[in-house]
Amino acid sequence: MKTVIATDQKTLLDHYYVRGRVFIVEQKIDWQEEFDDADYDATLFVLYEDQKPIGAARLHQNKVGRVAVLKAHRHKKAGTKLMNDLEAFAKKQGVHELKLGSQCYIIPFYESLGYKAYGDIYLDAGIEHKMMKKTL
Repeated sequence: MKTVIATDQKTLLDHYYVRGRVFIVEQKIDWQEEFDDADYDATLFVLYEDQKPIGAARLHQNKVGRVAVLKAHRHKKAGTKLMNDLEAFAKKQGVHELKLGSQCYIIPFYESLGYKAYGDIYLDAGIEHKMMKKTL
């Protein structure tokens, strides 16, 4: 598996393909809610396996978002690889703490990476979330 930063048409389309499959098709989130203005200012990551896109994430300042792994590749360390590479990039950029809004069911995954939940549960796109953070 290899993580790249989306910088050209192919990698950008691959990034949006993964997010579309996971959030729009699988979770039924409205596309206008999924693709927002933060995409223009964020660093977009794509995880590949055998040259096929299987994961995506974005980093906007110190906020991680839109982390997605195609269903067939979950529980195979793809998400861990993607997050580790994103964190290494953030650290090189001088980021000392990362924050993210996690869907509640996936909190144990982020906890396994060292993130700590805080605050109250809130709804985003009709799905329960909780804020999490990690010191790098």
